[in-house]
Amino acid sequence: MRGLFGNDWNWIVAGLVSAALLIGLSTLTHFPFLVSAVVSVLVFAGLIFVLAPRQLFEGLDLGSIGGGQVAFARELLAQAQPAADRLAAAASSIADKDMKAKVKNLSDIASDVISKVEAKPASAASVRRFLTYYVPQAAEVAEGYAALADRRAPSQQRLANVGAVITRLQDAFVHYADSQADSELGTLDVDLRLIQESLKEDIGR
Repeated sequence: MRGLFGNDWNWIVAGLVSAALLIGLSTLTHFPFLVSAVVSVLVFAGLIFVLAPRQLFEGLDLGSIGGGQVAFARELLAQAQPAADRLAAAASSIADKDMKAKVKNLSDIASDVISKVEAKPASAASVRRFLTYYVPQAAEVAEGYAALADRRAPSQQRLANVGAVITRLQDAFVHYADSQADSELGTLDVDLRLIQESLKEDIGR
């Protein structure tokens, strides 16, 4: 739901539900108006809490993470998330199945990278260019393809050219997704070497 209704969608939904409940209780069940109003207010307050938009880095112990890392990751995600939402919307609007699948793949990779940055802000540096350049550019290209394909007589050559760029963008997206994984595995070789040395010392092998 992020980006669909802004930050106030939970208030809108809660207001509509509680208003309908108030009308229903007071007219259909003949509850006293005061009782209906109290129940509606309680439901409104509960829905506000339950439907509240999820915050960035929710659940992370931010005290154990450098403030600079969190601020840097937050800035990158603030730029990337709207573009990722546009990319997903463009994928859903493309009729051609092959191209829809390619744009959907770009959208899925973007969402995965964003989720990993949110879970581990330290990984943001390895995908900075991806988040600030490639995701917004991919959204522009995908939207352009959708608009071009929606014409009554689209230029097949232009569609082919844009489609070729989208295909190339898949390579870039995979590259950056893998580079993020590589950064997370950066200490693996060192850890393995230390374990091997410890095993050699302890059991002589």
